[in-house]
Amino acid sequence: MSPSSLKWTSELDRLDAMAMLLSAVDKGSLSAAAREQQIPVSTLTRRITDLEEHLGTRLLTRTTRKLKLTDAGAAYVASARRILDQVYEQEREATGEFTAPRGGLVIATPVQLGRQYVLPIINQFLAAFPDITVKLLQSDRNVDLVDAHADLAVRIGDLADSSLVATKVGSLRPIVCTSPAFVEKHGVPRDLDVLAKFPCVVFNSPYLSPWRFHVPHTSKIITVPIEARLQVSAPDAAVDAAVAGVGMTRLLEHDTAEAIRSGQLKIVLKEFEVDPVPVHMIHVSRKLMPIKLRQFIEFAAPRLREALAAFGKR
Repeated sequence: MSPSSLKWTSELDRLDAMAMLLSAVDKGSLSAAAREQQIPVSTLTRRITDLEEHLGTRLLTRTTRKLKLTDAGAAYVASARRILDQVYEQEREATGEFTAPRGGLVIATPVQLGRQYVLPIINQFLAAFPDITVKLLQSDRNVDLVDAHADLAVRIGDLADSSLVATKVGSLRPIVCTSPAFVEKHGVPRDLDVLAKFPCVVFNSPYLSPWRFHVPHTSKIITVPIEARLQVSAPDAAVDAAVAGVGMTRLLEHDTAEAIRSGQLKIVLKEFEVDPVPVHMIHVSRKLMPIKLRQFIEFAAPRLREALAAFGKR
């Protein structure tokens, strides 16, 4: 069927098909996209096929395990994202999101920081603004704001994307800590050369891996190879293992604050610590910012600064 011979019922049908295509790409499968769209898989498949026929080119290569974009598909998906973002922004403007604090916010945070410090602020914000809803995305991997349709993210670490608007709200020390029982049994390394010989619990994250240290009385930063006795994918698991005496662990200080206050963990190797890492609230630059987003930034930034004020100091 040629591109000109396929008739769409309306332009909305084509936008719906674009949204289904983006959902399939983002979810990695047609079945997952169909569940998100709450439609049968056959309907979603047919709409994407109609879109391909309308364009006269294949957009997706379907395998038994995953979907893969063709070159034409990759270019079309990028354009479709821009088009749908513009449509959504016009809809938000039409429904009053640019004139009154109402509508939905999507906020991305690291898991622990979000649970401990951002979520309580969100709860207060929702109580103060009853016409706003929030979807909280928690991941220790940096979420792409555009791909995730996120309005704002709280991000730990240096910012690589200069196009984002950033508001600094604090900083966090990367610290090495362990249990008093571990120190009594193994001692504490007095220099970095012997650190690799000590049992360690490793939490892999963009701002903690590899283990980097400052050489005292110099400006030199070195990476120390660590032989992990245990590797974990969440900071709370690293805390639990360190408390149990499995080994030393390197985390951001807010992850260990409660265990340190209770005496279950103690900080070691302070003299080798690198500089604290910054914490920012970030959002995509826009000509016109929705009031709901401005209200959240103005509400959350001072409260998050206050919550993180105890950290970042040696």
